[in-house]
Order: sequence, then C-alpha cells, then structure tokens
Amino acid sequence: MFGYVHLHDIASRYPESFIMPGFFGSHMEVNGQLVLTALMGVFLIGVTAWLARIENWRSYTPIAGGGGSYEQSDSYVSDEKPAGLIRWLTTVDHKDIGLLYGAFGLTAFAVGGLMVVLMRIELADPGMTVISNTFYNSLLTSHGITMLFLFATPIIAAFSNYLIPLLIGADDMAFPRINAIAFWLLPPAALLIWAGFFPIPEVIPAQTGWTMYTPLSVGEGMGNQANAGVDLMLLGLHLSGVSATMGSINFIATIFTERGKNVSWANLDIFSWTILTQSGLILFAFPLLGSAIMMLLFDRNFGTSFFAGEGGAILWQHLFWFFGHPEVYIIVLPPMGIISYILPRFSGRRLFGFKFVVYSTLAIGVLSFGVWAHHMFATGLDPRLRASFMAVSLAIAVPSAVKTFNWITTMWNGNIRLTTPMLFSVGFVANFILGGVTGVFLASIPVDLVLHATYYVVGHFHYIVMGAIAFAGFAGIYYWFPLYTGRMYQRTLGKMHFWLSMIGTNITFFAMILLGYGGMPRRYATYLPQFATLHQITTLGALILLAGQIIFVWNFAQSWLEGPKVEDGDPWDLHDNGLYTAEWEWYDQKLTTAIADGGDEETEEKVLTDGGDVNSDADADSDNDSTVDTHSEE
Repeated sequence: MFGYVHLHDIASRYPESFIMPGFFGSHMEVNGQLVLTALMGVFLIGVTAWLARIENWRSYTPIAGGGGSYEQSDSYVSDEKPAGLIRWLTTVDHKDIGLLYGAFGLTAFAVGGLMVVLMRIELADPGMTVISNTFYNSLLTSHGITMLFLFATPIIAAFSNYLIPLLIGADDMAFPRINAIAFWLLPPAALLIWAGFFPIPEVIPAQTGWTMYTPLSVGEGMGNQANAGVDLMLLGLHLSGVSATMGSINFIATIFTERGKNVSWANLDIFSWTILTQSGLILFAFPLLGSAIMMLLFDRNFGTSFFAGEGGAILWQHLFWFFGHPEVYIIVLPPMGIISYILPRFSGRRLFGFKFVVYSTLAIGVLSFGVWAHHMFATGLDPRLRASFMAVSLAIAVPSAVKTFNWITTMWNGNIRLTTPMLFSVGFVANFILGGVTGVFLASIPVDLVLHATYYVVGHFHYIVMGAIAFAGFAGIYYWFPLYTGRMYQRTLGKMHFWLSMIGTNITFFAMILLGYGGMPRRYATYLPQFATLHQITTLGALILLAGQIIFVWNFAQSWLEGPKVEDGDPWDLHDNGLYTAEWEWYDQKLTTAIADGGDEETEEKVLTDGGDVNSDADADSDNDSTVDTHSEE
C-alpha cells in the first residue's frame, strides 16, 4: 500500500486488500451510519437549544456598563465572579472567553504537533514501520484539520476576544452570550473531528486528507472512507464553521457599534482593522464550506449525486478552494495585525505608513476571493481561466509586499529592543518573506505544473502556518503575558524558545522545499531511498521544534503560577516613546483600583493607536521608578 494520493485508485482496483483488518471486515451498514449521523445531529441541536435558553448566566462586566451588549436590555451584572469551574462554564466576560479560546487553541496545537511528530518519525527512514500506512493517512488528515480549524482560528479568537473591547473602549462584545455560545461549540467540534481516534466500535479516523477531495471522500465502493469517522469529522468541521461565523458577526457588530467616543475610523488600531477584515472574509467564506460539507454528507448518506457523478470532483474543488484560499488570509491577516501592533513598540517609533497597511489589509480581503483556482492549475482548466487566476494570484502579492516594506521601514534606524516578543516579530517577517516568495512561484502556471503535489507546496504552506502564524501568536502571548497573568515570564527561557523554534522551522521546511524540487510527492508514507537524507534533516528540524515548544509550555505554566508580579501599568516602558496604548491603560487602572477584573467608573481614555495622533501629554511622569524585573528585556 502506498501513500494518500492514490488511495482511491487502489481501493477501486483492490477492494478486498484495502479494508483495514482489525477495524472491520466489511463496509459499514448504511442504516447504522444514518442512525449515528442523525443521533449526533439531534445531540448538537439539543445542546445549542439548551445554551440558548439559559436566561440567568452570571456575567461580570465593568461597573460602568450593563454588559456592553447591543440592544440587550437584560444584562446580568455581578460585582464578583463565581468561583471555580462555575465561573468558566457560565462566563460571558470577553476576557474570560479570550482565555478559554487561548487554552483550547494551545491544546489543539499540542495535539496537532504530536500527530506530526509521529509522522516525521515514520518518515525518518524509507522502510520505517512505526505506524501503518493507513494510520499515517489518518494522522495526515487530522493534523491538517486540527492546525487550521482548531488551532489557527481559535488562537486568533483568543487575542481578539480579550483585546478588541479594551482597544476600542467598549465594555464588552456587542453580544456577550452569543460570544460564549460560539466558544462552547468548539469542544464538541473537536471531539467529533477526533472521534475516529477514540475506541468507538466501527468508527476509524478519516483518511481523506484535509482537503477531503471527492470522489475519495464520497465513500464509494468498499474502501475505508465509507466509515462513520468521516461523517463525524465533517459534522465537527461544520460546527467549527458555525462557531467562526457567529464570532465574526459579533466582531463586526462590536467594532461598528461599541467603539468609545474617542475611537474613530481614523484612529482605529491596526489589530482591530485586521480582525474586521477577517470577520468579513469569514462571513462570506465559511457558509460556502458549510454548504459544500452538507452536500457531501447528503452524497454519503442519502444517495444524492452532487459530487458522485462526472464533474463532481472538479465541482468540489471549486467550492472548497473558494473557501480554502480566503481561509489562508483568514488565519494570516490577524497575525499580520499583531506584528504591525507589536513591532513598533520595540522599534521605538510608530508604524511606518499606517494608512497603507490598512489599505493593503482591505485589498487582501477583496483580492483573496479571486485566486482560488490557482490550486487547480493541474486539473485541465481552460487556459484563459488559468491565466486570469495567475494574474490575480500575482497581484495579491503586492499588498503583502507593502506590509513587509512597512515592517522593515519601521525597524529602520529605530531604537530596537530585542525582547522575546520582538524576536518573534522579526522571525515572523523573515519566515513570511520565505513563505510568500515561494508562494509567488506556485502562482506561475508553468512552475506550478512541475511542483504541484510535491513537498515544495508543503514547505511553502508551513512557512506561513508555523513560521508566520504561530510566530505571531507567540509574539502576542509574550507581549500581553503581563496583561492577562499579572506576572512576567522567564526571559531567558523565552529567548531559548524563539531560537529553537526559528532554527527548527527553517531546517524543517527549507528541507521540504528542496524535497519538492527533487520531485518528492506529498502525502506519501513511504518513499524512494534517494530522498532519505532530506527526510532525516526534516525530522531533525521537527524534533528541534518540539524541544522549543516543551520549553514554552514549561515557561508559560511556571511563570503564570510563580513568575515575578508586574506592579505597574507599563511593563514594556512604552511611555518613553509615546507608544502607550489603551489595553495597558486599562491594566494600570485595574492595578490602581484593585478591582478584580475590569476597571472602575468611566474615565476619559486617551486611546493612542497606530493610526491616531500622538498625545504627548502621555505623562512621561509616571512610574519610572517602576518594579524591578518586570520591565523590558535588555
């Protein structure tokens, strides 16, 4: 048995040898599959209805506001949060929900990371048999879906939920209860996606790849794609899409209707701009994915033929990639916003060309819906269509280049402080350049026809997902660590985490690019011996990455529990350069008033953002006697 690419061909030619012994001896009964799918649907509807009917959820909101909800008069306000587990199960406070998203996203990152470590160990030698080929295909499928839908999107939601209301001067999200429901849809979604790995009779992990290409995913014939694990995975994906769509509507409503008096469109911060653009992309892209998934479920369970007949495979690719390429920008635009926000803080100057960064963000949002077919150059598209998609794919590189130019120019002649957040920000820029340039080559039709479905594509994509998105996430985690923990992390361990991640990322994914140039096809569990050396280098890089993440987990947990307390509202000395921003002002008020979670009566906030006028009465005053060991790293 060979790798994923030809699973469907193998299944159709040799159905009797394709069935996984030990799991089940014959294909699953259609009736049993229908019953399981129906029961899971009823269960999810029941959970959603129960959550929606709860009328007395206790919330904790700033004393000045009634929950910050838009057109919700029945806000429940308490002076103290309930203790223990009840607090986390019933909270509608945007900061708590942000922390829940963060915990969920980091957990998914750990699960997806362990999956890929197993795969890389298997690939360390051409004849390695640590895991079976079918289990390799299962890990391949779940790793991709986990990292994209259960890590990248939720970790962004963690930052946006916690920070957006603070940055725009709102009491809370526009719809706090909907915000809570959007999060609580994610844990059952994860359980459904991972259901095949649990010891459930006659349910095995999906082996369709994260793209779920038809006709393989339709489950025709006697192959193992007919099992209920694929249906559960599809339902979980659909549920995660519903969660993301609810969240996007909430962010759009919040940014439009809940901004403070001092926050106009002209001085809205760059991170909020990227979240607003991302929310618009989600609103248009995810419902299409949901529709395609429902059509696929109908094909699998009710005998319809949306994707089963002639042209069905091409139809699925069109529908999937119309969502799939905007999804790349859905998960990369907010990290760009985080970097655009953090990098000036440690460069000692404001973001260069702020308006152009905003315009380039909006341009990416529009252009992202016109590039999907560059994933389909090898499918026999009309040459005129291919040329138009090539042109738009090359054009979308321009706004990304604008951002990169502005980041580099911001650092140019700046007063650079190489703190851990800054190191990850610089690492982001470097990795993003490599990931972006390799993507431009794939947008060229002749090059793509040669490199399509090789490891080159894997290397390019992972430079963006791990080298850029994850690096921006780490930059944000370290930068705002004092904000949400009240403590400072161990700075030496933070820098060790960066260097191991940077070295591991470039060893792993540059070796993949070389493998692609050598002609190594992607998604294969076994390979020819001439690729062994580069595969071993890739595995070494993955183990270095793993070591870095272990250090991160230790530093994160230990510092949260026992790190030095931050006792002033300017732990990064931002006042010195006039770069003090609204979230730190909130944190300073929190420290000053000693209120558990959210400030006191409304004060006149000076919202200083990268887009507004510098208010130089920033009181260079304050606490420059500050706390030792809590200020910025040297």
